[in-house]
Amino acid sequence: MADRSDLKSSFNTTVSGRAGELEQVAREILTHPESGYREQRTSKLVAEWFTASGLKVQSGVAKTGVIGTYDTGRPGPHIAIMGELDSLILPGHMFADPDTSAAHACGHHAQIGSMLTVVAGLVEETVKRGLVGKVSFMATPAEEYIELEYREVLRQAGEIEFFGGKQELIKLGFFNDVDIAMLTHTGGETTGTLGIGGSNNGMIGKTVQYIGRAAHAGGSPHLGVNALSAAQIGLAAINAQRDTFRDADTIRVHPIITRGGAAVNSVPADVRMETYVRASNVPAILNTSEKVDRALRAGALATGASVRIQTIPGYLPAKYDARLTEVYRHNAASLIGDDNVIELNHSTGCTDMGDVSQIVATIQPTANATSGNGHGIDYIVENYDLAVTKAGKAMGLTVIDLLSENGEKGRSIAGSFKAPMSIPDYLERMRSFRSDITYER
Repeated sequence: MADRSDLKSSFNTTVSGRAGELEQVAREILTHPESGYREQRTSKLVAEWFTASGLKVQSGVAKTGVIGTYDTGRPGPHIAIMGELDSLILPGHMFADPDTSAAHACGHHAQIGSMLTVVAGLVEETVKRGLVGKVSFMATPAEEYIELEYREVLRQAGEIEFFGGKQELIKLGFFNDVDIAMLTHTGGETTGTLGIGGSNNGMIGKTVQYIGRAAHAGGSPHLGVNALSAAQIGLAAINAQRDTFRDADTIRVHPIITRGGAAVNSVPADVRMETYVRASNVPAILNTSEKVDRALRAGALATGASVRIQTIPGYLPAKYDARLTEVYRHNAASLIGDDNVIELNHSTGCTDMGDVSQIVATIQPTANATSGNGHGIDYIVENYDLAVTKAGKAMGLTVIDLLSENGEKGRSIAGSFKAPMSIPDYLERMRSFRSDITYER
């Protein structure tokens, strides 16, 4: 087999020759954003790209996901390289869809570009001949945990069980023989760097429905039961709990009202909310969830409304593998210099890469190539060379380290990983989070 340094040289040369094409794919996705489990156009584009690259393609995975399989034909580790298909809903973003308000304000379009960059370099024949094992390129749906009512409709119809795309892939068995997983996100911390390590909060979701009694808001409000007042009391009660949240648990609770009433001259009788309960560890998530439920019930009790609280499995906390991180660090430094590879701190944001990290050795580096606030209307990828080309190269060079020389490094990392839970244990844990309780007036 070819020397590993020669494989890396061939990989880099091939990718550099296609950098403009790969950036264009990312920009194409940017201008046609689609939210989770709706990513039809984006999925089709990725599937066509996989097919043109000679990969074995599975479409319609977890509703809108696409998997392209790169198989060397020689036994070795199985690596998953991922990119996320979906966008946020963000009216006012400069690239928001005029009809749906979908917008890539989290950089997932660049993730897909960096994933395809790895494909472009690995399919080069010299590189492929020097590797063992296989790589599953997973274009995953629905990482952004939004539109909970829509996803509940999909669940009730039997189209999905979990609201996150990677969770669905785990349930469907696509991670059963995966040894190592990676994905590169975008970010804005210390522009021009690649971030490594760190960790992420986990979370659960809740949908809340207060049911009151409609009445004429001016003529006979005394005959009504105001569901909006119930919701306001519930929100105030949540706020009254905040000084009980331990700083070490990095708890975040941030409800929104998605329906506030039907008409201004009718006492609101159907008010709906969504919220997350985030924390750095599962016990803190569960403890805070109980506090939130009590607060929501208080609003109903005070006003005589009913409240239905549906708790939905969210994402588990993310813990990234130290040995895999070191392999990636070396390759990232070869591209941008050691001083520009930075250690990340704990993030209070959540990702379904956390779920993946509970079952296989996982990393999620960050390409700090953006301006504006994440999930804000001003969030823009400014440096596509870093976010797509170099981010993809760093992952691809890491794959070469893991799968060259008979896959010894990949086997070693996979063999030393102590999974916090098995896939059956993971699925049991996630299902245990779900509840649906109505407190009657």
